[in-house]
Amino acid sequence: MTPDDWEAMPQNRAEVSGGVLVEAPSLDTRHQLAVTRLAYWLDERLTDLAAIAGVELLLTGHPLTIRVPDILVANPPTLDVARVAVADARLVIEVLSEGTVRTDRVTKFSEYAEVGIEHYWIVDLEDPASMVTYRLVDGEYENFGEHTGKVSLDFEGTPLTLDLDALTTRHAQRP
Repeated sequence: MTPDDWEAMPQNRAEVSGGVLVEAPSLDTRHQLAVTRLAYWLDERLTDLAAIAGVELLLTGHPLTIRVPDILVANPPTLDVARVAVADARLVIEVLSEGTVRTDRVTKFSEYAEVGIEHYWIVDLEDPASMVTYRLVDGEYENFGEHTGKVSLDFEGTPLTLDLDALTTRHAQRP
């Protein structure tokens, strides 16, 4: 698949890996609720950045690799861009779901590191909800923390406190 082939396609939840079209699995409502809450919460707090759910991220042009991370934190894009350039990506977050575990933990883990995305977080909604934060060190992701419950951390100078359990609990206080 080429960039022109991709542009000619209708918008969908597919990704392209090494020039090959990869259909993304359907996501359940619990996953979507967690992504929506976390993206909104981050977007409200990271005032100099934009947290966007489900936007295309162009990793490489040849062979074409386009990913659609659950949440992308990037330098604020203009509203009319079809996809975000990897140079603008500051953090990628994937929320594990049935059918994406290996891709998120292995394939995307190596792809994001290879293109130099500094921060990668993986959220697992299985009880208890957890999150592993990675940071790029000498071209490899290093584990910077494994978290459950209420998490306090710093992202690029901004202190963040979030409640992982509140990502999917209907009446809990939001993260």
